Amino acid sequence: MQNPDNHLGTQTSPYLLQHADNPVNWYPWSQEALALAKQQNKPILLSIGYSACHWCHVMAHESFEDPATASIMNQLFINIKVDREERPDLDKIYQSAHSMLTGRPGGWPLTVFLTPDDQMPFFAGTYFPPVTRYNMPGFQDLLQKIQDIFVNRQLDILEQNQSLKQMLDQMTQSAAQVDLSPLSFDLARKQILSEFDSQQGGYSKAPKFPHPSMIEYSLRHAWKTGFSDEEIDHAALFTLDRMALGGIFDHLAGGFCRYSTDDLWMIPHFEKMLYDNGQLLPLYVAAWQRKPNYLYQDTIRKTVSWVIEEMQSPDGGYYSAQDADSEGEEGKYYVWRPEQVKALLSEQEYPVFAHAYGLDRDSNFEGQWHLHTYASLAELAITFGQEEAKVHALLESSRVKLLAARKQRIAPGTDDKILTSWNALMIQAMSRTGRILDSDECIASAERALQFVHQQLWDGQQLLATCKNGKAHINAYLDDYAFLLAAILEHLQTRRDNQMFAWATQIADTLLEQFEDKSSVGFYFTSHNHENLIQRPRNFTDEATPSGNGIAATALQRLGILCGNSEYLRATEACLKAASQHLQQHPVMCCSLLTALDELLTSTVIIVLRGETETMRTWQQEIDKHYQPDILCFALETHMQPPETLADKKPQETLCAYICEGTHCLAPVMQLEDLQSYLHRRHSDIS
Repeated sequence: MQNPDNHLGTQTSPYLLQHADNPVNWYPWSQEALALAKQQNKPILLSIGYSACHWCHVMAHESFEDPATASIMNQLFINIKVDREERPDLDKIYQSAHSMLTGRPGGWPLTVFLTPDDQMPFFAGTYFPPVTRYNMPGFQDLLQKIQDIFVNRQLDILEQNQSLKQMLDQMTQSAAQVDLSPLSFDLARKQILSEFDSQQGGYSKAPKFPHPSMIEYSLRHAWKTGFSDEEIDHAALFTLDRMALGGIFDHLAGGFCRYSTDDLWMIPHFEKMLYDNGQLLPLYVAAWQRKPNYLYQDTIRKTVSWVIEEMQSPDGGYYSAQDADSEGEEGKYYVWRPEQVKALLSEQEYPVFAHAYGLDRDSNFEGQWHLHTYASLAELAITFGQEEAKVHALLESSRVKLLAARKQRIAPGTDDKILTSWNALMIQAMSRTGRILDSDECIASAERALQFVHQQLWDGQQLLATCKNGKAHINAYLDDYAFLLAAILEHLQTRRDNQMFAWATQIADTLLEQFEDKSSVGFYFTSHNHENLIQRPRNFTDEATPSGNGIAATALQRLGILCGNSEYLRATEACLKAASQHLQQHPVMCCSLLTALDELLTSTVIIVLRGETETMRTWQQEIDKHYQPDILCFALETHMQPPETLADKKPQETLCAYICEGTHCLAPVMQLEDLQSYLHRRHSDIS
């Protein structure tokens, strides 16, 4: 029987809707719920999670679906459920508070108890079991103890809240600025290599996360040395290799899971997040530019296919995530038994596939087999005495058969809300992939998603953060603006579009107007007209997604040079100065800001081509042939009226290239050979 006092049924978040039938009297975060807590003088039980979170599902089943537990929650607390993907502002604040209160990193589900008058947290944890185990109190017992603390220890709570508020305020205060220096680059290199796992790749022991910002910085640093820094180059490419070969990658459908539970990248936490894949896809494109091979090609191709077939909505936007669980079990959708596979493949296919993915070895996941690469293409060719191309063809035909069979299973749920920031990451990835690999399918997918964001998540003056079933809402965050600006700049290198160019300047102007801290510089995570919370976060470090400050600084720097806007360039330098202590002390945590600093110190290169489409494509392919991360190339047909800021880039009698290094422009280049010489000379100068 549905609980009439559960208020989640009208929400857009699939995570909140998963709890709409709970006997708990849940509220979404709202003024109604906050006012009710204050009116009734009840503490707030704040539960934060997301739809693809395995332990969120476990706690929901054990506690939130249990009538006895729900009765205690309803009697003693105002219960608020939050989707951390729709409200990252709340998640950032209360994760920080959790760390301060417990001395431990947080996670999901996040369980926080707040005072009713000011929403200050006085107790925090993550998952709690229904009964005492794992050295954790049972959830029902905990609820009673929290009520006792709230009633009988008000003075202690007040003193703790005052201290916590001071600590939260100190987090957002600007540190003293120091000079911007290239010394941060070498320190970041040393820190990355000190954390590099030389045996298995990656930058930690289990659980192993991809850390795409660190990989991207490593590739960029290696490029700047002309790839003579073999250590940092190897760290990046070896990590990409091991992930693509490992079980963290879905070898049938494509796409990467969130992280590996072991050191070998073998058994993942099976959820797939759009933001991970939006960051990893362009890294494999960069690796393919460096060293074209089957592994990178297949990883890109499969991931693109997964994005288009499984993650793109009919209206064009990209969905947020796929669950780790199906039929109540994590990983059930993905695992196999050897006899199942053998029944589906031919006599030629099965031995090769089994040897490649470990079906001829002991099981690796709860008595079953999860696909993990144990033999490379070259090793398989030697073992089976066949050409690599033949072995590759057998693996591909096997993949097609197994994927078709797997699609008959009950699939994990898909979180079908569409988030602006995560869509921007994937739009940028698909645009770049389409341009570098000459894939019209990728480009068309990115265009559809970009048009969706423009039509559904932009109201003409500001962005909204999320959309589902045609309902867009929630004031957008810094990441939404910064990531989208970067995505539009990538898109404009693929498709000439004056409307999108104009939109890019609107996004940039709104970002400065609504997020910049004019007094101490840098950008807040929430806008000036956002809801007042107990803290206004401002973050310079990369997390699961790159720092909004870092991406904003890079995108504004590039747009400022492209359109000659000194205000954008000022904001970039101001942001980097605000982050200067972070860059000098912990640069490995600020890799996206290091990219902005690099382009500030060495100058972004903007190349504008004017001519006919086919000829320009030849020149653009020459530019895209090699990994050159600081070059942006925009191609404008002869007949096309460019934006006003590019009006001086006039067409000539033949194809020409206008090249600007930062604010310094060179004479137009009229011959392909001269363009090739420039690219070669510039790379030699950098290295």
